[in-house]
Amino acid sequence: MGLETVVKDIMDAAQAEVSKLDSEADAEVALILDEAKQNAKRIMGERLAKAEDDIKKIRQQEISSANLEVKRTLLNARKEILEKVYVQAVETISEFSSEKNEELLKALISENEANGKKIYSNAESEEIVKKISSLEYAGNIDCLGGVVIENEDGTIRLDYTYDVILKSVNERLLKQTSDILFG
Repeated sequence: MGLETVVKDIMDAAQAEVSKLDSEADAEVALILDEAKQNAKRIMGERLAKAEDDIKKIRQQEISSANLEVKRTLLNARKEILEKVYVQAVETISEFSSEKNEELLKALISENEANGKKIYSNAESEEIVKKISSLEYAGNIDCLGGVVIENEDGTIRLDYTYDVILKSVNERLLKQTSDILFG
C-alpha cells in the first residue's frame, strides 16, 4: 500500500498542479482578452471620434464653400445690376435734349474756359460750343458730350466730357449706389 499511496499522492499533487496551472492560464487568458477588448474599445472610440471630427470639418468646409459661392453669386448679380445702372446713365446722357446739353455745356465752359486756349467737343455739340466759348475750336472728339479744354501748347488737357465725369462720379459713389440698391 505504500507505493500505491505514494503514486496516488503524486497523481493528486500533479492533478492539483495541472488544475492550478489551468486556472492560472484561464485567468491570464481572461486578462489578455479583457485587455484586448479594452484596447479595441479605445481604438474604436478614437477612430469614431476622429471620423466625427473629419465629418464636422468636411461639413464646415462644405458650408463655407457654399457660403462663399452664394456671396460670389450675389456679388456678381450686384455688379451686373450696377453695370446696368451705369449703362442706363450713359443712355440717359446720350438722350439729353439739345437745351439740356447746351445748359450743361454753358456751365462747364464758363467754369473752366479760363484754364485753356483750345476747346474740343463731339460733332453734335460743335456749333453750340463755338457759339458759347471764346476759345479756339480745335476739333471733334469721340465722346457722349461735354468738352476737353487744352492749353496753347497742348501739354495740359482738361477732360470735362460727360464720359469722364460719369466715370468719376460712378467710381466715387459706387459704394453709396450699392448701399441704396441693396440696403
